[in-house]
Amino acid sequence: MRRRAEHPLRALRALRGRDERGDERERGSVAMYVVLFTPAVFLLAGLLVDGGLAIHARQRAADMAEQAARAGANEIDTDALRATGRPAIDPGRARAAACDLLGFYGAQVAASRCDADDQEVEVTVQIKVEPQLLGIVPGLGTFTMTSTASARPVTGNGPQ
Repeated sequence: MRRRAEHPLRALRALRGRDERGDERERGSVAMYVVLFTPAVFLLAGLLVDGGLAIHARQRAADMAEQAARAGANEIDTDALRATGRPAIDPGRARAAACDLLGFYGAQVAASRCDADDQEVEVTVQIKVEPQLLGIVPGLGTFTMTSTASARPVTGNGPQ
């Protein structure tokens, strides 16, 4: 008995995992999923990472603004306090104290505004955020987070 020679394509199909009939219905399905889901996974990872950066920057800006406003509110006009018995802020010193404190943060602060009157100090801080993953998407480059805080002097003579 002579054995029939096997066709070379039949051996190649067997190596590639196809059945004897040459059924190729599933060919390329994994590649299609990779092409469709890779951008979605990248976008979700970018939202997670860069969204976390944005939340952290907003909290950092709020912290800076609150600390600067408190520093400004500590600048009490002692002459007005002695004359009236009520604390009043020295606006010039308050603005200077708030802006000086923001100066310690250096390049972290992109922009700031310090305002004060005799009752309240208001500070606005802006921080620039560089996206780590979504920065490659056109239109999603550097963005700014802004926070504003105010502070007023408080005495221990209030209602208990």
